[in-house]
This record gives sequence, C-alpha cells and structure tokens, in this order.
Amino acid sequence: MWWNTFLLALRSIRRNLMRSFLTILGIVIGVAAVITMVTLGNGATRSVSEQISSMGSNLLMVMPGQRFGPGSDEAAKFKSADVEAIRNQISGVKLVSPVVNKSAVAVYQADNWSTMVSGSNGDYFDVGNWELEAGRVFNETEQRSGKAVCVIGETVREKLFGGQNPVGADIRIKQFSCQVIGLLKSKGQSAMGSDQDDTVVMPLRTVQRRLAGSQDIGRIMVSVSDSDSIDTVTTQLTLLLRERRNIDENEDDNFKVMDTRQLAETLTSTTKILTMLLGAVAAVSLLVGGIGIMNIMLVSVTERTREIGTRLAIGALEREVLMQFLIEAVVLSSLGGLTGIVLATGASLFLAGLMGIPFLFDPGINLVAFLFSAAIGVIFGFFPARRAAGLNPIDALRHE
Repeated sequence: MWWNTFLLALRSIRRNLMRSFLTILGIVIGVAAVITMVTLGNGATRSVSEQISSMGSNLLMVMPGQRFGPGSDEAAKFKSADVEAIRNQISGVKLVSPVVNKSAVAVYQADNWSTMVSGSNGDYFDVGNWELEAGRVFNETEQRSGKAVCVIGETVREKLFGGQNPVGADIRIKQFSCQVIGLLKSKGQSAMGSDQDDTVVMPLRTVQRRLAGSQDIGRIMVSVSDSDSIDTVTTQLTLLLRERRNIDENEDDNFKVMDTRQLAETLTSTTKILTMLLGAVAAVSLLVGGIGIMNIMLVSVTERTREIGTRLAIGALEREVLMQFLIEAVVLSSLGGLTGIVLATGASLFLAGLMGIPFLFDPGINLVAFLFSAAIGVIFGFFPARRAAGLNPIDALRHE
C-alpha cells in the first residue's frame, strides 16, 4: 500500500512539473539559505580561531590604558625596567618581548610603501609564532648596539621587491638606511582585520633612537610556559605593574592585560551568535515555502475532487486518501530539501573561497535542514490531505 501511494504521489507531481517546481522553490531557497549561512559562519569562526592562534600561544599582551584606539595613549608607557622586572620576578614566564610601533615609509630604489615598523628583541619572533621564509633574525650584539638591520613581512617584500629575494638589500626608513637580513613567512590577516605581513621588525634600540625619539615601550608581549598557569601569571603581572606604577588600592589600573584565549572566546562566541541569528532569519523562508505547499495542495484537492470521489466510491479508505496527499506534500518538500542541500554546498564552496575562509561541511546542519523540510511537508500538507479524505463521495462525484 505504501509503495502504491508513493507512486501515485510521484505521478501527480509529474503531471504538473512546472507547478511542482514553483511550489518547492520556497523550500529550496530556505534550506539553501540556512545551510549556507551556518556553513559560512562555522568557517568564519574557524578562521578567527586560527588567526588568533597565529598571534602566539599562551600569550599575554600588556598595554597602557584601559581601552584601545584613541585615548589609549594618555596612560604612561612602560620602561625597559618594567620588562626586566616581569622577566625576573614572575614565575611561569617563558619569554618577554617589549614592542614599540611606529608608522613609516619604506623606500627601495623607485618604490616606496607606508608600513608599520616594530622595534623589539629577538624573543619577538618566538612569542608571536613567526617563522622565517629566508635569512635570519637579529642577534644579541645587533640588539645591544641598535644596529640598523630589519626583518620584513611578505606584504612589504611584494610592494618593494616584487618577486626578488630581499635578503641583503638595503631599504630606507625615514632618513636612515636599514639592511634586510630576514623575510618572514606570511600570516595573512589578524582577527582584527589588519595585515600581519605588512611589517618591518627592527631591534628595539634602533626604533627608540631613530624613530620614536624616546625610551618608552608601547606594548609588552609575555609568553607563559604552561597554559594552566596563565591566570596565575596574569594576577602576578597585574600586582607587579600596579606596584611599579604606584597605583593605590582604591585606584583603577592604568594598563590592560589581555589574554589571547579570552579574545578568541569572545570573538568566536560573537561569530556563533551571528551565525545563529542569520540561520534563524533564513529559516523563515522555510515557513513561507511550507505555506506555498499548503496553498498548492489545497488547489490540487479542488482540481482532483472527482478523482478523490471516484477512489472513495470504489472502496478506498479515508486514511488511504489522507496518506496519498500527505505523502505528495512530503515528497515535494523533501525534493526541495535535497535540491537546497546541493545548491547550498555549491554556494558555500564558492563564497568560502571568495571570502577567504575555510569550507567546513557540517553533516549535522544538512541533516537537520532536510528533516525540517520534510516536517514542513507533514505540517502544511496535513490540512489539505485531511480535507481531501473528508470529502463526501457523492458530492465529490457531482463536482464540476
């Protein structure tokens, strides 16, 4: 009985292919939209996690002030003595890297490029998970003497050298010449959207003397030996800096200690919430598609009243008529669901490549979307099917 009912439903669908296609279009769009939004959201979440991981593992970033952007420069900067105190007085610290950032124009022959120059020590590359593509990093002697040497990022190499190997060449930063001794491997964009490869790294003293004109340190990067001790190190670091910066007990900190794990959790939770919201909005079109199925099924019942009356008159049971129209609605919605899954997979692959995020196929959301589309067929197909099954055979046979 089930197989015969299924064949009857398929025959009815084939009888009006164009109308059947237009009927399931809402389901197709709804399923495709939900799956695409969730897939892209998962890819964006993974991309954010990877970008934050590229900043460094078990990393604490210490900055003056309590906020980012304008106004953060009002708080007193750090000194070299603060860096040494962190290195020597806090247990669990693996590496400490002071950082001074200054924007400058780098010039090589006829080409120039405005970039960010970072002054730091040799630990900077390990703390920030930087790897070398070519050359080397500056040594202890070059750091102490403040020698004009630099390691450049991939973006700077492209803008100034094209496809050439920059190691050994001299570039001009402001009014002084700097020898390129190393090239960093590409990292791409950071979680904040900035280009991590658009950088020139020099010894700290070189930047302080020739660009900054002061001994101030704008940021301290602290690598913790063990992830389990990050909270302990953060507490010790906060107490040490409060003491060194003469902050009273009733005063707020004039610095900020940021744990990259917390940043990762915040950003990933934000992208997950946005993904859920976008998926929920897209799911509304599934309901619209369900209403379309109910509307067409009601029309179909009206058109086939004499057929229904004939079936009932020759002995068909009400539940058989009910099942016929219900299966027809479920088949329509299920076909829409399958078509939407195929469409969503193609759209997700294309958009993920366009947005530069990984494509993560999620079997769960595909299965849920398909089952939901089938459930839409059951819910919105039941009323027309019930109406067909409840027709009086005599009245149905008299229907014109």
